[in-house]
Amino acid sequence: MTEPVATEVGRDFIRDIIQADLDQAKYKEIVTRFPPEPNGYLHIGHAKSIALNFGIAQEFPGRCHLRFDDTNPVKEEQEYIDSIQADVHWLGYDWGKNLFYASDYFDRLYEWAEKLIRDGLAYVDDQSQEEIRLARGTLTEPGKNSPFRDRSVEENLDLFRRMKAGEFPNGTRVLRAKIDMSSGNINLRDPVLYRILHAHHPRTGTKWSIYPSYDYAHGQSDAIEGITHSICTLEFEDHRPLYDWFIEKLPVPSKPHQYEMARLNLTYTLLSKRVLTQLVRDGHVAGWDDPRMPTMAGMRRRGVPPAALREFVKRIGVAKANSVVDVGMLEFCIREELNRTSQRRMGVLRPLKVVIENYPEGKTEELEAINHPDDPSAGTRKITFGRELYIEQDDFMENPPKKFFRLSPGNEVRLRYAYFVKCTGVIRNDAGEVVELRCTYDPATKGGNAPDGRKVKATMHWLPAANSVPAEIRIYNQLFANPSPDASNFAADLNPQSLEILADARIEASVAETNSTEPMQFERQGYFVRDKDSTPGKPVFSRTIGLRDTFAKEVAKG
Repeated sequence: MTEPVATEVGRDFIRDIIQADLDQAKYKEIVTRFPPEPNGYLHIGHAKSIALNFGIAQEFPGRCHLRFDDTNPVKEEQEYIDSIQADVHWLGYDWGKNLFYASDYFDRLYEWAEKLIRDGLAYVDDQSQEEIRLARGTLTEPGKNSPFRDRSVEENLDLFRRMKAGEFPNGTRVLRAKIDMSSGNINLRDPVLYRILHAHHPRTGTKWSIYPSYDYAHGQSDAIEGITHSICTLEFEDHRPLYDWFIEKLPVPSKPHQYEMARLNLTYTLLSKRVLTQLVRDGHVAGWDDPRMPTMAGMRRRGVPPAALREFVKRIGVAKANSVVDVGMLEFCIREELNRTSQRRMGVLRPLKVVIENYPEGKTEELEAINHPDDPSAGTRKITFGRELYIEQDDFMENPPKKFFRLSPGNEVRLRYAYFVKCTGVIRNDAGEVVELRCTYDPATKGGNAPDGRKVKATMHWLPAANSVPAEIRIYNQLFANPSPDASNFAADLNPQSLEILADARIEASVAETNSTEPMQFERQGYFVRDKDSTPGKPVFSRTIGLRDTFAKEVAKG
């Protein structure tokens, strides 16, 4: 069972509405719902809705339902149902006994559809999908009535029941509400309530040959469950009159109300489910949980802490107008959480061998390293120091510019937790590339300080050659190179440098030995997490995020 998340009550227009409703004794209990369609994995935009709906239920208090709007069997799979439940739990929320499906209500929805027919408010239309679309009109031109709009109640009931019995092929008939083809709101121009779909449903199998539309099923499901505040994103604002029309015309057990908020939009990110599905199907990514994906499964695999997502959602707030959030704010929240919680280790991503010539051959010693600079309770660990080490290739330059303070010929630096060392020689391969350094160390500087008070300008991380382990490191960057990628041609905006694989990295032996999935900081490099592709002989670590925080610098500038 997921531990309940501690919430901090915020203020926004949704919470203000709820508080006013409670003050007026309009409801005894607040009931919200998170209603995903199980046709893909959840993404970070859903995290905003989850945190809002479950957070409201905790704050006021009340309850929040998890309801799957499973009305399209062609696109829905059990895999998606399972992944959605896992994501909600991972984010820190639990629905308890309140797990529901729109398919739970298929029988009642069908009965209500027959009532609409009997009341003269629905009819069976034989037009094709294209004919219906063309007759619907535009924002400036009214629609045209269907030639089948005035069928008798008896004929409509007969045809609708035969649709249910599976008598007709896909696409030959639909059931439409009879509202107003001249309405200024196109959603009220006789919307489709049922379409014929001969498809296997994940929960109802082949029982049904007709399935309700989202607009028809959604509001009635809310009413059946006693939802008080049905919170949607702004694209459903024009659907609210239709939502209310159904509630008014049907004998529903409660009268929920729909409220709309701005959806989440992030720079360098596309959250269209169509695009995400295409990324997976076309092989641009390695699956829904690819760490470059903005899915919660991808972020979880990448080592993003759920607390960071909750903080991000809290910071962006709930607004009535759409806007685009800088992805730097998300990265800032991730760094803040990981800096607070992640233990420190050392990893050398691009190793360069160092031989300390005046260190005795065969000798090793254990040095003490702290696990977290701000948390003494995290304790310390031992690191083995010896004659042969690895440092980062970028930490050495043979002909350095003026402000390069790391290792170079004749220059002295501090090795973290160890000694001062000085470069005395360079070894190259046949291609002229530097492959090894020769250095000396000062035994009096153990622990990183010189008794004579001399200073060095750089402290570098390192690993012992004999007591470190080879590892594959995956460096992930933004999936899209364009801050505003084009959803209609997203492949053109893909970042060719979104993944870099370092096959010959080195990590501390203790890191390789543990199977922990908790992120850690590789000092001076960033935050990393063990990937599920790891094997006993080949650990694989993915970078969650680097240490550089450009967003915080922009905030500081004001």
